[in-house]
Amino acid sequence: MAHKFHIPVLGLGFSIDTPLKVAKYGISSVVSIVDDELIERMRAYHTQKRNMIYIPIPKNSHDSRARRINCYLNFLDLTIKDDFEQLKQLPFEAGNDLCRYFELLPDDSQLKQGYELMLEYPDGARKEIFQRILRERMELGKIDVNIMAKVDRIKYEKKNGVTVDEDSDALAALRGFAKSRLTSSVVLSAGMNPRLYSYLEHFEDFFPGENNLPKKRIILKVSDFRSAFIQAKFLAKKGLWVAEFRIESGLNCGGHAFATSGHLMGPILEEFKQMKIQMKEELFVLYTKGLQKKGINRVPLMEQRISVQGGIGTAAENEFLLEHYQLDSTGWGSPFLLVPEVTNVDDDTLGELANAGEDSFFLSNSSPLGVLFNNFKNSSIETERKMRIEQGRPGSPCKKKYLCANTEFTETPICTASRAYQQLKIEHLKKEKLPVAEFEKQLLKVTEKICLCEGLCSSVYQKVGILKPKESKAVAICPGPNLAYFSGIYSMDEMIGHIYGRTNLLEKVKRPNFFIKELELYVNYLATEINLLMEEYTEKKRNQLIKFKEEIFQGIDYYKFLFEEFTRKPQRFGSRFYQTLLGAESRLRQLSI
Repeated sequence: MAHKFHIPVLGLGFSIDTPLKVAKYGISSVVSIVDDELIERMRAYHTQKRNMIYIPIPKNSHDSRARRINCYLNFLDLTIKDDFEQLKQLPFEAGNDLCRYFELLPDDSQLKQGYELMLEYPDGARKEIFQRILRERMELGKIDVNIMAKVDRIKYEKKNGVTVDEDSDALAALRGFAKSRLTSSVVLSAGMNPRLYSYLEHFEDFFPGENNLPKKRIILKVSDFRSAFIQAKFLAKKGLWVAEFRIESGLNCGGHAFATSGHLMGPILEEFKQMKIQMKEELFVLYTKGLQKKGINRVPLMEQRISVQGGIGTAAENEFLLEHYQLDSTGWGSPFLLVPEVTNVDDDTLGELANAGEDSFFLSNSSPLGVLFNNFKNSSIETERKMRIEQGRPGSPCKKKYLCANTEFTETPICTASRAYQQLKIEHLKKEKLPVAEFEKQLLKVTEKICLCEGLCSSVYQKVGILKPKESKAVAICPGPNLAYFSGIYSMDEMIGHIYGRTNLLEKVKRPNFFIKELELYVNYLATEINLLMEEYTEKKRNQLIKFKEEIFQGIDYYKFLFEEFTRKPQRFGSRFYQTLLGAESRLRQLSI
């Protein structure tokens, strides 16, 4: 890999075409393939922008979802490879894209060091040979895709009932990727879906091919070691290899937040570090047996990468993670929302993000999925949500229906952010004759849901100029809390320079260490859960929170040990780290369950 970092998936639309902007520089990124309508419109936009032929795939045509995704990914693959070849043919002249490719690389990259040595050569045959070797060793960034495993709507037909399993949203998306030209990875996130995981077996690209390597790899986005191992075993028994575990902070991340059972990032990374060799060996035994059942033998031990993402904010943190936990890569997501040449954020939202503080980012129950969601107070979709409530019409028109899962009032699932559901639910609450305070509380739980299907696409439509006349301009955006410390709009060169320590975008910013920030988020989360327990008490929930608190204490003990280990390297963990750690511990002790 050319770079030490990757750009994770960012909502639906914010990174939908990021590979077109960064892959030719050797930077890997992840595209969401949840929304085939967004994907089709972006294929139309980019093909027409490049004067290429665009043949639409109608929504009601055969296997349209898989075909739309497949065609867009093939377009990305062909276009990016063409862009890369054109870049490689450029002369080595200061300021052009070829030189930019090498200058963006980390300083310890052998390729970059070779480039810098080449610049010192006098013009002539030897320099030209050196330049040819450099061109041959350039690498494209990966075009990886993300599927939220549990976002797997089964389509309902008016006459025929439920369609076959292979037409569900997640399986159709996987089919579109699996049949594409890409040599890259699918990032499976948001928990285990056995039906989706089993469907991987249907595609030969996930099994060893040329050079005993699969053309398409599997990456699991996970938040703890135990669940990662369980999922990987399930796949290995089917002859499917997990090429990478992408560890994400439970709460210090963007998008949906899946709080662990009190397990903090430091101890999780330590467990992966201590267990990765044993895990790899155990998985390989299961994997080879799984392949043998399919008639595939003599496969060499496969590579298994481990990466981390969520809340990383400085070059020092980045290097510490890579070195101390022996990781292969780090993920930088939310900060790239402030880099217009990399992601799609409309001008109004971009301005709000660039000037936002810590209190602008909050953990909400806004998602129709019923999972905690990192939200932004100044987003226009929050303004729209409140306006609709004031007008007596809470909820959103439900056009795309990707998150329809509720059957409380209807036989066919509907979305809890929809106007249809919220009107039914509010009428139900009125009939219960609740006390005023309780009614208002329940009403808020209903009306705080927002339409993510539309809101997470609006920004890109506005930025590239393809928003339709009657479409909402309301933008939903879901940065991690780490974005509060970045105040400005940056170039790609500036952000990558910050990641590698060539510059410091946070030089004058008071910001907690990312381990401490996550710890504080977990303590806040526990305090909120204790308050909820007081309202609706169950012994099971109380025992869960007791265990949760114990796990946080164990994490604090680990951080104390880490601090002692690095006392001679204050640039890693200074005295301020220890003081804030003790402060969080004191607050945790005060929380009574």
